[in-house]
Amino acid sequence: MEEKLLNVSSSPHVRDHSSTKSIMRDVVIALLPATIVGIYNFRLSAVLVILTCCVSCVLSEYIWQRLMKQKVTTYDFSALLTGLLLGLNLPATMGSPKYLWMCILGSVFAIVVVKQLFGGLGQNFMNPALGGRCFLMLSFSSIMTSFTVEKGANWLYGISVDATSAATPLMQVKQGELPKLTDMFLGTTTGSIGETSVAALLLGAVYLLVRHVIDWKIPVIYIASFAVFNVILMMATGDATYPLLFELCGGGLILGAFFMATDYVTSPITSKGKIIYAVLLGLLTGLFRFFGEAAEGVSFAIIIGNLFVPLIERYTVPRAFGKGGRRNEEE
Repeated sequence: MEEKLLNVSSSPHVRDHSSTKSIMRDVVIALLPATIVGIYNFRLSAVLVILTCCVSCVLSEYIWQRLMKQKVTTYDFSALLTGLLLGLNLPATMGSPKYLWMCILGSVFAIVVVKQLFGGLGQNFMNPALGGRCFLMLSFSSIMTSFTVEKGANWLYGISVDATSAATPLMQVKQGELPKLTDMFLGTTTGSIGETSVAALLLGAVYLLVRHVIDWKIPVIYIASFAVFNVILMMATGDATYPLLFELCGGGLILGAFFMATDYVTSPITSKGKIIYAVLLGLLTGLFRFFGEAAEGVSFAIIIGNLFVPLIERYTVPRAFGKGGRRNEEE
């Protein structure tokens, strides 16, 4: 009779066919529509930025793990996803050959400093792609806020090739101008490579929800909290400078809400924690956008929210049955 060995382990027992590789692969697939629209809009500039970030992230992880004599995990798509997210969060201006080194620097920072120095995947305290973006924003703010491809470039460099200035839709709204909402929804505007098309991002978000890769709570409550903040601010001040639909479609709100705020490592796992976290992100984004100098605020809001996750989880972990009663307190 053939013997069957049983695997005995402590609870909880979770049975799921998902793996790190499959989850990361699904997120990469979900980002493809936004990537395609970004490449269509910004052409060669977008291609160079995205490829540079992806290759730099994968190589940084491979070299670090070999130097530290760790198991090489570049096959799990996590470094590739970090590179793709970082590239989509950068302006096409950085596709110029004289700025590509900044993409490499941001990628190395995201992988080595934010991810590997804290123990690798699962140990990082903030989203690596956003960490890299904010590092570049603080280091090279003029380039990171420039959305005009150099004049005189050929047609490969995209829609803003002949522009002398290219304010993002959110900046236009902040200055009292109203861009076309259809352009913001479809993606024929300036901005970071992957944030311009709400339609493409929502298509990817639906894919993640259908595949059960992400939970709806964080992105939906995040966006709803920001919307409520927007409406209350307009009612309190009587100022309609910040129209709600334009604020929802502009900037990286959709990209951040569905693809970065939902990062498994840096977001809460408890149900109550997800709600608190999402509301916090909505409030922070509103504060940064409406009271800050810049028109955007999603990246910094998510990073600050990441820092609060351990505290949020500490107070939202469900209490074990029978624990915390009067008898236990007396003991």
